[in-house]
Amino acid sequence: MRRLAQAPNLAIATLWADVLRSEGVGASVQREFLCAVAGQLPPDQCLPEIWIDDDAQLERARRLLHALQHPPQRQWHCVCGEFVEGGFERCWQCGAAMPGA
Repeated sequence: MRRLAQAPNLAIATLWADVLRSEGVGASVQREFLCAVAGQLPPDQCLPEIWIDDDAQLERARRLLHALQHPPQRQWHCVCGEFVEGGFERCWQCGAAMPGA
């Protein structure tokens, strides 16, 4: 087993582990209940961690995790001329749908 990453909270850790497992990488969440002792231990030592079962899958797991942490940001020009960035599928200026959506 190898530690892949520390997550900011249990919900994110669970999501990351689920996605890794759905891609065929054996992963588990460790330290999931340590938030209860935060204050008695340093906070950074109480965050949940993602561990992978097979060291041979480490690089693949790192690539998958990086893709989860850095989703592509869409950018498009609306028919009204507005430049729209981020996850928006409708123009905030005129409400038109993103082309191809």
